Amino acid sequence: MVFTVGHYLAERLTQIGLKHHFAVAGDYNLILLDQLIEHGGMKQIYDCNELNCSFAAEGYARANGAAAAIVTFSVGAISAMNGLGGAYAENLPVILISGAPNSNDHGSGRVLHHTIGTTDYNYQMEMVKHVTCAAESITSADNAPEKIDHVIRTALREKKPAYLEIACNVANAPCARPGPVSSLLAHLTPDTDSLNAALDESAAFVEKANKVVILVGSKLRASEALDETIALADKLGCAVTVMAAAKSFFPETHPGFRGVYWGEVSSPGVEDVVKSADVVITLAPVWNDYSSVGWRDLVRGERVLEVDPHRVTVAGKTFEGFRLKEFVTALTERVSSKPASLAAGYAPVKLPVADQAKPLTNDEMTRQINELVDGKTTLFAETGDSWFNAIRMNLPEGAKVESEMQWGHIGWSVPSMFGNAMGSPERQHVLMVGDGSFQLTAQEVAQMVRYELPVIIFLINNYGYVIEIKIHDGPYNYIQNWDYAALINCFNQGVPGEKSGKYGLGLHATTGAELAEAIEKAKKNTRGPTLIECKLDRTDCTETLVEWGKFVAAANSRKPTLS
Repeated sequence: MVFTVGHYLAERLTQIGLKHHFAVAGDYNLILLDQLIEHGGMKQIYDCNELNCSFAAEGYARANGAAAAIVTFSVGAISAMNGLGGAYAENLPVILISGAPNSNDHGSGRVLHHTIGTTDYNYQMEMVKHVTCAAESITSADNAPEKIDHVIRTALREKKPAYLEIACNVANAPCARPGPVSSLLAHLTPDTDSLNAALDESAAFVEKANKVVILVGSKLRASEALDETIALADKLGCAVTVMAAAKSFFPETHPGFRGVYWGEVSSPGVEDVVKSADVVITLAPVWNDYSSVGWRDLVRGERVLEVDPHRVTVAGKTFEGFRLKEFVTALTERVSSKPASLAAGYAPVKLPVADQAKPLTNDEMTRQINELVDGKTTLFAETGDSWFNAIRMNLPEGAKVESEMQWGHIGWSVPSMFGNAMGSPERQHVLMVGDGSFQLTAQEVAQMVRYELPVIIFLINNYGYVIEIKIHDGPYNYIQNWDYAALINCFNQGVPGEKSGKYGLGLHATTGAELAEAIEKAKKNTRGPTLIECKLDRTDCTETLVEWGKFVAAANSRKPTLS
């Protein structure tokens, strides 16, 4: 077999640990798709459209550390850029590979299909540079290895998406074989002088404090420092809180865990824990208008040791040239026990059992879903009230929560969970998604049927965009209702000549008893997805969503300032 550009790409992706890649076919990428199949190192997984494909890859990266998606030129890649934006915002190394026009057409003055009708084909490259950390166009097999390696290496180091564009006639061109993958996985050597200076300043800053609190931020996982943070918490013996987007990034069974910090909508007692601390060590936080509750609650200033992925700020000084992981590991050796912040104790939220014969409520639905979550569960919380329901859940050791609070693309969770389930089949996957969000990407449930993924989807049917209603109401927040559970019958038709594909299950729940019965059926449906349509009153949502929505609305409606 002649080794080709496509084989080189497949070999590198396999070397970095990918067992699958996601794809939507188009005439500019067909030869490349053939090359990836011929290599055989990864299984090719198909999506309904390029938007879903990019989000499926994003979800796979959450489970597997990196991911790849293959689409066609322009009509495919521009759609997939939405998912790349999400991967960039959420710090996930997704590698998007786009088939491209024949190399002989570049500079020819020809107008090609799937383009905007001009003779310049570079517009896609210019666009994608804004949502990637590296982007390369391959029109010759000679420099393909260098460009492929640059894109993959940069994505892995930066924890950001990257882009490759491969001319359709180059994908099967002969190419050198790749060497060891170690050069792509190595990190840069830290600046020890800067690191030691940061440690001296930070250790002195922490040691002079009585009450020390750790606040875990959403970039901590991308910083590869989850275990190191536990070690730091053990050494300090202090209270540990997490930001909303970092739910499950620190074990809730740890004796120092105190809950979610989210300003005025924090878990009970957590706001006081953070605000009463002498020193707050913030690890990889993201402070935006959502996480700060409309700019009301930024944890910064003189009492904060701010540890970002590549920078430390403390006592008015900033240090860089090393990774968060290296800093936290070394800081653990320098600090002593600081247990004073534990005095407040921890009281997890406990939702009471409702009358099972009465109409289903948001609280009862959340309680039953929480009971379903075990140490091998990955819980996806779609944008909206699902965020707040996930936050008040109590997680056993090993449970994971996935959300998308920076990008906030409604509908993200359906294809993302599809990709995540492909990447971690040993785990139970549970999704909470609203009806409005579901309508954007619903067709990807068909692929869950196709690949026999036993995921459980709780479809909250409250007849509209409730999060938007709480932020700013209007007629645009109300949608056409569907019989969501009945969609599964449409998706169960299968592929002619293949398996019947009739393993999807659609159920309705209007009472607590019906929901409990549906969950039991879902547990037994191990060869396909179960969608449980939970019908709730439109006004039934968490109090924290209402309060948070008012603050965010106030921030959005600020009057223009005079320049």
